[in-house]
Amino acid sequence: MLLARKDVLEKDKWNVEALYPSLEEWEKDFKVWEGVENGVRWPNIASYKGRLGERAEVLNELFNACTALDRQLSKLYTYAHLRHDEDVANDTFKHAYIKILSLCHKLREETSWIEPEILDLPQETLDKYLKADSLKDYALYLEKMIRMKPHTLSAEKEELLALAGRPLETSQKAFSAFNNADLKFPSIKDEKGDLRELSHGKFLLYLRDSDRTLRENAFKTVHKSFASYENTICELINGQLQRHVFERRARNYSSCLEAALFPHQIDLAVYKTLIQTVRSCLPSLHKYMALRKKLFGYSELHLYDMHVPLVSDVDFKIGYEEGEKLVVDSVAPLGEEYQNILRKGLLEDRWVDRYENAQKRSGAYSSGCYDSMPYILMNYQNTLSDVKTLAHEAGHSMHSYFSNKNQPYQYSSYPIFVAEVASTFNEELLSMHMLSKMEDPKKRAYLINQKIDDIRATFFRQTMFAEFELKLHEWADQDVPLTPTLLKAEYYKLNKEYFGEDVVVDQEVEMEWARIPHFYYNFYVYQYATGISAALALAEHVQKEGDKARRDYLRFLSSGCSKYPIDLLKLAGVDMTSPKAVEAAASRFDSLVKELETLLLAENSRK
Repeated sequence: MLLARKDVLEKDKWNVEALYPSLEEWEKDFKVWEGVENGVRWPNIASYKGRLGERAEVLNELFNACTALDRQLSKLYTYAHLRHDEDVANDTFKHAYIKILSLCHKLREETSWIEPEILDLPQETLDKYLKADSLKDYALYLEKMIRMKPHTLSAEKEELLALAGRPLETSQKAFSAFNNADLKFPSIKDEKGDLRELSHGKFLLYLRDSDRTLRENAFKTVHKSFASYENTICELINGQLQRHVFERRARNYSSCLEAALFPHQIDLAVYKTLIQTVRSCLPSLHKYMALRKKLFGYSELHLYDMHVPLVSDVDFKIGYEEGEKLVVDSVAPLGEEYQNILRKGLLEDRWVDRYENAQKRSGAYSSGCYDSMPYILMNYQNTLSDVKTLAHEAGHSMHSYFSNKNQPYQYSSYPIFVAEVASTFNEELLSMHMLSKMEDPKKRAYLINQKIDDIRATFFRQTMFAEFELKLHEWADQDVPLTPTLLKAEYYKLNKEYFGEDVVVDQEVEMEWARIPHFYYNFYVYQYATGISAALALAEHVQKEGDKARRDYLRFLSSGCSKYPIDLLKLAGVDMTSPKAVEAAASRFDSLVKELETLLLAENSRK
């Protein structure tokens, strides 16, 4: 049975006390912001209203005040959200989390007038401000704001949109509460007839098990559990889509996709070219599916057979401490400084909350703020997949570490478009490291098989998600009634097209969309596919080119959002405006499949 949070050992918990020693200390900082003066919580910010055209120095003062305030609230938010995710049913931390969310919304409301007032200034004033020495620390920040002028409303309307922020988050928050706290799965039987506990974490573990009965029961039970709430979940996801439609119409974008990509200076062609290019590469995925079917010797290959390794009888149970060492050793190509920082963070500073406990948030992520260490949530189950997840999240954390260390607060948060590059890069380094030391042909085949499945899940599957997400938004924007029947049919059709004729697409998968939390984000999933494409290219570049490529990559990690996203990647050595990186990822997938087939056929001939 899963441990209660209070029973988890300290060494297995992240060091949230480094942020605040206790909730009482957090409350002291929070109470500083509880007072309201004449209905205004931050009168010092309000005092600049109507004065931004006076001179550049006034605007600089306001930017400094807002930056300092946002930084303080970010620390409060980080502590509360980490505590909340340790046990999402804990009312004490849920209350703290809701309070800080409310305060962050209040800040957005009270600062919603700033951008409209700036953008309402004469163009000659804006041009003068962009060149002003007193605003040099905010030049790109101001440039990005001016770029948003066509989509920024009047101060009154911006305030209204800010007021709508909290209720518009209801769908996402409701799904998270349902998925992480309220939804319970019944126990399932394995091939021996024994009952096995089923949870989010164990579901992924069971899908990799050699027991096919267990895999099938886990797959069908999870999706049938979500299907029991299909109407509720459909309304929740529709609520999120309607939020995006509302925001795109209010801000005068041509589509929800443009509304999501334009603020990050990502051309729509990047998204659409990704789908088109991956679609053209589907024969490579179909070839791999045919190989899986052939090597398993199944008359039918099902979706619940996708995660189990093709190579049997290979023991790759990896305890947490061993997994940490593998991750640290694998980043040696990035130099001693990088490696030592990561080693200290994982082994000494307790960046990681290691294992699943009752009511803990599912999945994994990297978090933190400008004034904290990086924090990594894990639900470690001693598998190779968990080691790769640790490497992935450590990549995010090190990206944050270097950006925070080398950039001022306003440029420290790296753009969402490049967020998955550093994480997938570290996964590739881990794969290269383990393969370089693996002489046993059977274990080498196992590792290659895992790498193939990583690319399949990140490159092909996430692109399928991106295609589904785009279709949902197009329907919502066209006022097409979104029903469970429509969503299930579209999702099932995409699975058929992506997996090909050699796979039996089990009917239960039509509900898989209902359990994907990323569909409550705003066009995020495509970045996994672009991220792995960039990461594979950059990892190969660093391995082959040595010091210069390493320095370029570390400069990318250290740049935060001090450049536009496409330019940041060019800094590291890859151009995502071209389909070449995506095509190269597909080519890498092909070459790995060929090597795996050669190894396994040779292994079979020796038997």
